[in-house]
Amino acid sequence: MDSGSENLRVVVGVDGSGPSQEALRWAARHARLTGAVVEAVCVWETPSEVGWAGPATEAGFDLEDARRRFSDGIEAVFGDARPAVVHEILVRGDPSEVLVKASEGADLLVVGNRGRGAFARAVLGSVSQRCAQHAACPVVVVKAKAAGRS
Repeated sequence: MDSGSENLRVVVGVDGSGPSQEALRWAARHARLTGAVVEAVCVWETPSEVGWAGPATEAGFDLEDARRRFSDGIEAVFGDARPAVVHEILVRGDPSEVLVKASEGADLLVVGNRGRGAFARAVLGSVSQRCAQHAACPVVVVKAKAAGRS
């Protein structure tokens, strides 16, 4: 890229899980080394859209709850030392679809690996697997640190 590091963009999927927190930490370290900005993307859905419950009666509440959880999750990773290059993006939709779309024009997509077993992965699929297969840029899959490791 000949236009300099000001255009480098790292997208990272954040869902509050341990692996996604590790992915966010990894992305922030990478951004510090490369001069990139980090787009922390959190995907939410209105719970009643997915089941038999009918339309949501308070969709705004679900959005506010998602915003609060997202901000709390970012704060859990960085505390008061949040890097200025980390930007929060909250999107409604399917996680793998949203992240693949966000990868367009990005230099890197970073996702966490929940470590599902082979059976669950085969039946349910995997966001990290779908991102690795369909993203428009290179993908880094970060595993959560095991207890007792640093």
